[in-house]
Amino acid sequence: MTLISAMSCSAEWPSSLKNLLQMFENILGETGFALMTWENLIMLIVGGLLIFLAIAKKYEPLLLLPIGFGVIVGNIATPEALAIGIDDAGSVFSYLYAGVRLGILPPLIFLGIGALTDFSTLISSPKSVLLGAAAQVGIYVTFIGALYLGFAPEEAASIGIIGGADGPTSIFITSQLADHLLGPIAIAAYSYMALVPVIQPPIMKLMTTKKERLIRMVPPRRVTKVERIAFPIIAFLGAALIAPGSIPLVGMFMFGNLLKESGVTERLAKTAANAILDIATIILGFTVGAKTSGQAFLQWDSLKIFGLGAFSFAVATAFGLLFAKLMNLFLKKKINPLIGAAGVSAVPNSARVVQHFARKYDKDNHLLMHAMAPNVAGVIGSAIAAGVFLAIFL
Repeated sequence: MTLISAMSCSAEWPSSLKNLLQMFENILGETGFALMTWENLIMLIVGGLLIFLAIAKKYEPLLLLPIGFGVIVGNIATPEALAIGIDDAGSVFSYLYAGVRLGILPPLIFLGIGALTDFSTLISSPKSVLLGAAAQVGIYVTFIGALYLGFAPEEAASIGIIGGADGPTSIFITSQLADHLLGPIAIAAYSYMALVPVIQPPIMKLMTTKKERLIRMVPPRRVTKVERIAFPIIAFLGAALIAPGSIPLVGMFMFGNLLKESGVTERLAKTAANAILDIATIILGFTVGAKTSGQAFLQWDSLKIFGLGAFSFAVATAFGLLFAKLMNLFLKKKINPLIGAAGVSAVPNSARVVQHFARKYDKDNHLLMHAMAPNVAGVIGSAIAAGVFLAIFL
């Protein structure tokens, strides 16, 4: 009886081995290595490049690092039965991404930015609002360009905001109007924000003379506490009445600033400027990166978006410079036209670029505070432009 049993087991062994090998093959077929496509591989390289720029070059590390790692996570191919991707209903990542999809995180980021912003130079020099407005021409030029390239009006509006160099605003309007383009638009917007020190100086040098770059501006006047408190309230009312669609962004921006300037809510202001801003930035950056799967991202439309983004950023910078030069034709006290380049919404990068560029020609010419005025005006301008687009297309 024992011999028969042994013979029976011996006869079944090839079949068991075959099943074992089949199971092993099935396991290998479900790994990320087996499921990876060339699109995923390219996006893994893109994610690594973003992390490299964030760490080695310090280009917007608070944004590019979460986005870059998110790109890597989002391009690890998983079996269909394993619902853990950002587009899989009920997954952890899908719940995190809901903050972007529902338009929650960008206003929270604006709340934190508002709590960090000092409007003193803008209050002391109201004409700087015009420079911020002039730079927003890039948004509308890009909108028209996107329509010409065949994008739908809602898509063109989302792409156009890249011209304001405002990442949270770009993400907010895209999540509302063209969610399928969120990945390329977000990466384009934040990439160009990070590349401000690379893109803007050549345009500034081309469009200004050495004499103009050497213009020194008088220090801004001291602003009273009453003015600082009143400004966010008045600015919100003006923006909301002009473009009600801007209320979520401008409202939170000005609310954060009021928490800071009131002097009675220091704890709330610090929480908004630190904990809330940091948490919202981490989740937004990571989930937007994870949304950029290679199959969806590596399309001709993505290349068009990146091209339009570069064009719009150059146009916005150029119009800010040109308008500053135009203003000098009518001003007795001339302004340095370089501050017009800070009219884009990349706060405070554009203002810092203006400062560094001006000091190359005169090391004692400090333009940072003057450049901050059109810089923060640009944030308001891009949010109002987004509100106008939402009112038209939503």
